[in-house]
Amino acid sequence: MGQAVLTIENLDLEFPGFRTTAKALNGVTLFVQPGEIVGVVGESGSGKSVTAMVSMGLLPKGSYRVTRGSVQLLGHDVLGQSERQLGEVRGREAAMIFQEPMTALNPTRRIGQQLLDVIRRHQPLGKQQARAKAVELLRDMHIADPEQVLDRYPFELSGGMRQRIMIALAFSCDPQLLIADEPTTALDVTVQRQVLLLLREKARQRGTAILLITHDMALVSQFCDRMYVMYTGAIVEEGPTGQVLASPSHPYTQGLLASLPERAAPGQDLDTIRGQVPNLAHLPTGCTFKDRCAYRMPRCEQRPGLMPADSPAHLSACWLQAQEPQP
Repeated sequence: MGQAVLTIENLDLEFPGFRTTAKALNGVTLFVQPGEIVGVVGESGSGKSVTAMVSMGLLPKGSYRVTRGSVQLLGHDVLGQSERQLGEVRGREAAMIFQEPMTALNPTRRIGQQLLDVIRRHQPLGKQQARAKAVELLRDMHIADPEQVLDRYPFELSGGMRQRIMIALAFSCDPQLLIADEPTTALDVTVQRQVLLLLREKARQRGTAILLITHDMALVSQFCDRMYVMYTGAIVEEGPTGQVLASPSHPYTQGLLASLPERAAPGQDLDTIRGQVPNLAHLPTGCTFKDRCAYRMPRCEQRPGLMPADSPAHLSACWLQAQEPQP
């Protein structure tokens, strides 16, 4: 393996508030290797989007506090960089696709103006050269009549078209890492698949690594090489996607998979994970999933670390793994 394009080590991050502090990330460690597609899954409030935002240095200064850990993005210390320094990295070396393209694109400016701004900021191109590159990018996204689309405003385009334009913006400077935060949530199922297939195709062609943030296990199974499962700001399971989905080790991962409609027989009620995600300002001691877990035991009063499940690459933060020797 080469040097990772993104490395997060033992990251603790909290959001101070009035008389309370929300512990958003608790000891998060993850990495993304060049060219691979990695998924991060979990319920709302599990810390997925915070992980994505801090990786790019996009959390507002002063709104959070890092008490431990580090974030390395393509060799840059994200937590120690100035906004100007991070601005040079974002777009040119790493890019991000957000959940709702209508809010990510400026509704008052034409598509061409927005594309040209990004291209010319990071590449020494004249206006005509930049426009030609913008046309080429839209054509690569399988957009018909790219010249006409450049002259339109975002509200004149469909959601799927806007997301394709966001992908074009992300790839405009050939980044080494692309972070996609719920990139297809606002799209219907058919368009979701088209957009993700396009995203994977372009990433493979250009050797771009992808960190895919999602709550959709089906998308992870189809598009990701490896995956991380997050709960209350911590990684509770990780490993090659095929292994994790075929043999989920953590009870939380098992619960997520059991609740998928495609795993239920016709007419059968869907399984659910009982209880609620605990308040991040008042996390329980020990395993934070224990109050929702059917396998709770006295040892769960201590917090488990990640330990091997069915292989050295498949890890789970659950004391069940310590009940019998691992191969």
